[in-house]
Amino acid sequence: MNPARWRRSTHALVAAAVIALVAAVVAVVAVATGADTSSAQLPAPHPPATAKPAVVPVSDTAGTPTSAGLTAALAAPVADPNLGNITGRITDADTGKQLWEQRSGVPMQPASTNKVLTTGAALLTLPRDERVTTTVVAADQTRQPGVVVLVGGGDPTLSAAPPGQDTWYRGAARISDLADQVRKSGFAVTAVQVDGSLFSGPDFAPGWDPADIDGGDIAPLQSVMIDAGRTQPTTVDSRRSTTPALDAGRALATALGVDPATVTFATTAPTGQQLASVQSAPLIERLRQMMSASDNVMAESIGREVAKATGRPVSFAGAVDAVTSALRSAGVDMTGATLVDSSGLSVLDRLTATTLDEVIGAAAGPDHPQLRPLVDLLPIAGGSGTLSDRFLGGDPATSSAGWLRAKTGSLTGTNSLAGIVTDAGGRVLTFAFISNDAGPMGRVAIDALAGTLRTCGCGA
Repeated sequence: MNPARWRRSTHALVAAAVIALVAAVVAVVAVATGADTSSAQLPAPHPPATAKPAVVPVSDTAGTPTSAGLTAALAAPVADPNLGNITGRITDADTGKQLWEQRSGVPMQPASTNKVLTTGAALLTLPRDERVTTTVVAADQTRQPGVVVLVGGGDPTLSAAPPGQDTWYRGAARISDLADQVRKSGFAVTAVQVDGSLFSGPDFAPGWDPADIDGGDIAPLQSVMIDAGRTQPTTVDSRRSTTPALDAGRALATALGVDPATVTFATTAPTGQQLASVQSAPLIERLRQMMSASDNVMAESIGREVAKATGRPVSFAGAVDAVTSALRSAGVDMTGATLVDSSGLSVLDRLTATTLDEVIGAAAGPDHPQLRPLVDLLPIAGGSGTLSDRFLGGDPATSSAGWLRAKTGSLTGTNSLAGIVTDAGGRVLTFAFISNDAGPMGRVAIDALAGTLRTCGCGA
């Protein structure tokens, strides 16, 4: 007997029995209740469900906080001694009107809120889908037969992770793809060199602490790197390498079966045939990752992209000039800005709360639509990035979690926040606070200061 046929016939018999049983039950119920089954009515349908979205537009008619109301509400948190030397500014996002300030024109050490400027300049200068290309080129075969050159295009997210393994950066290009393309070209590789000539000037900025390499915060800035210099790519606290470009060349050599110990820097620009190329993730994705994790290496590299696009030296100084010029052209007050890098890691950087607040205001306001993505890139209080573990606890009804978005900044003795918040009345405010010479609870104090904006109302 065919087992499949037996199963089908059995199912048919069972189905018939079930139908007969149901019919009998219905008949019994009808007799017992006296119901007329020929005219039975279905129950009335439920009314259609209505959506109640959690995210709704802010009201155009929400009242604007007054300067007097903000001053009164902020008096206690501003007086917290843990804030040390505190400056700040609060503005109405819709009108651009300044509502409150405290020494907002005084240049202060901004820490990573400096990345707000780098992001703004990138959005003003570069297409959102801009990608960075890394190539492998044959050297002059008359002088260097079998030599290929890994040419850095400024992408620090290139990864040595094998195919199928997650990389630190979403959408990152891979050394393995470069190696596959080289092999498919049929080129017989005997040695690998690295061309890092795209970047000029020093690879370590003034005011950076060399200990931050082992601490995992930074690596020397070179035009080709793997996993932004991380020595353990999937470990959050991985130390960084002091030789990131050579590491990338050695990874390619290993993938091609060449002795990695023989990798050197190219002394002249390669002029031979391009054998392979890979591209980074789009700019908007790289900005998202940079802002979420406050990634210093990515910020410096993106700053240099802005420099290259505007015809400036692809260096620390060129990036600073490009970033500040782009923002100044957009109407941002850059008075008092003294920067030596694009990440805010340098202790020599100085910015005012006015400058930071104006960049956020330009993104949140109606006049610069190309800057609007900056708002979406800001970490969410209690929800994402460097704010995922902040603004939590307390009464959920008065919490800023989910209502406040900001870029964080933190160095020894420095805490800063620059972002937007929807207050209890439904008005969107922009703000920037910079605290230098902070006490041991400085971060808690600046969070309390910013959190007051959500709950104060501040109408009088």
